[in-house]
Amino acid sequence: MNKTYSLENLPLIAKEVIQTAKHKTLLFFGEMGVGKTTLIKEIGKQLGMIDVAHSPTFSLVNEYKTTDNQIIYHFDFYRIENEEEAYDIGIEDYLYTNNWCLVEWPENVENLLPLETTKIIISVTENNQRNIQLKNL
Repeated sequence: MNKTYSLENLPLIAKEVIQTAKHKTLLFFGEMGVGKTTLIKEIGKQLGMIDVAHSPTFSLVNEYKTTDNQIIYHFDFYRIENEEEAYDIGIEDYLYTNNWCLVEWPENVENLLPLETTKIIISVTENNQRNIQLKNL
């Protein structure tokens, strides 16, 4: 998947990400402010999330419930200083469940991630739209 989109298309893009992803661990790559959290919020909405999503920058992980009693884990490893911090919160206990795991700044914990993931790269285009590339690993 390689597409350009605007905020108006976000629900369709989120739906396509869910349908195209072969794995429930989604790794979000992109510069600060590119829209990773915004896309994650919409993916959560599409998955039936009943909680309000916000970036877990300081807590490292947020847990959200869905309408069908599932759990979505949302990680933000931007401020992490070393992988040991992620290990200390029990990252492996989260990642190796059958729940959706949405990971911002995965490059900061790359040695702790499962091999089977879906990589999502978001960038800003010249006309201030977003380009998304999705790769199943």
